[in-house]
Amino acid sequence: MKFNFDELVDRSHTDSVKLDKLKSLYGEVDLTPLWVADTDFKSPPAIIEAMKKRVEHGVFGYTTPPENYLSSIVQWLQSRHHWTVLPEQINFVPGVVKGIAFALDVFTREGDRVIIQPPVYHPFRLVPTALKRNVVNNPLILENGRYRMDLAGLREILSRQTCKLLILCNPHNPGGRVWSKEELKELAEICSDHGVMVISDEIHADMALPGFRHIPFASVSREAEEISLTLMAPSKTFNIAGIVSSFAVIPNKEIREQYLGYLEPRELSQGTIFAYTATLAAYEEGAEWLEQMNEYVQGNVDFVNNYLKEHIPQIKAMLPEASFLVWLDCRALHLSQQELVNLFVNRARLALNDGTMFGPGGEGFMRLNVGTPRQVLEQALNKLKNAVRG
Repeated sequence: MKFNFDELVDRSHTDSVKLDKLKSLYGEVDLTPLWVADTDFKSPPAIIEAMKKRVEHGVFGYTTPPENYLSSIVQWLQSRHHWTVLPEQINFVPGVVKGIAFALDVFTREGDRVIIQPPVYHPFRLVPTALKRNVVNNPLILENGRYRMDLAGLREILSRQTCKLLILCNPHNPGGRVWSKEELKELAEICSDHGVMVISDEIHADMALPGFRHIPFASVSREAEEISLTLMAPSKTFNIAGIVSSFAVIPNKEIREQYLGYLEPRELSQGTIFAYTATLAAYEEGAEWLEQMNEYVQGNVDFVNNYLKEHIPQIKAMLPEASFLVWLDCRALHLSQQELVNLFVNRARLALNDGTMFGPGGEGFMRLNVGTPRQVLEQALNKLKNAVRG
């Protein structure tokens, strides 16, 4: 079956964050929204049909996970990521960011140090800060237009101070890196040697673009398996973020029992009817849709890259290895960050993510969401070209 990712779907009047937050965040409503990390593609027909069927039943009482819920995740992780996990190592969580917050509650205390690797997804900084943990930056190194981990810098940090936990973005957001097995294995060795637990956010795992393969952190070594708590979801992959369908994979029994000891008394490990329904449909019937979606996103990435080279060479696209997010290097425009944001918002009428929200190293960058029909991207880039030249 051929899926149509060129279809324009009107998301107005659907309580869409992408649209309804424009006024409060950007001060305008008449902007092309290319910011928040969901796509403008309809979810796979298999998910839509499964949801319709469940709705048509008409009774939505207390629910329990279907018998094949866990096995569908096990099979997906094995077939897609060559990662063997057991059903008892998997538990529902009501969101990846919430899952990180729960882990901070369980495994750290106020004043404890938590390591992040900026520029990185902003809740990695905001959530620990709000919970009164001390955030320690281990900045990524930008080298030849691509990020790499500063593992020597991490060793130096841990030689000087005690840190309880590291939050890993795997694959990386906003840079789109698919970390190599060698990088992840060395990270695991360092953290294991210093008693640092790793919370691995792998929500973009399924969207490794053609030619790349996601490697789960916990799969790279025995050390990684023993110190990790991995958070995943079909939400970004199949555009069902509003359904809330995340889960944790925790091989280490002691870590798992501590985490569940927090979740279960608070009834945070129980999913909704629609979370289970959508997850099953996604993992049992969504693979072909996903392959086509990733190919379409790769085409969008190539389109953006080629357009910028031809028409706006001052802006360079960091080519993602995973996800529908493109990190734009705008430093050659020689604008302050305020001027850069003004260029995009007030002159080009585009809503992108300000690079500084991702922390140190985000200055001079903007994050572009290319998970949208190509004609929308073309119109947006034309507006950007005119604004730059104007």
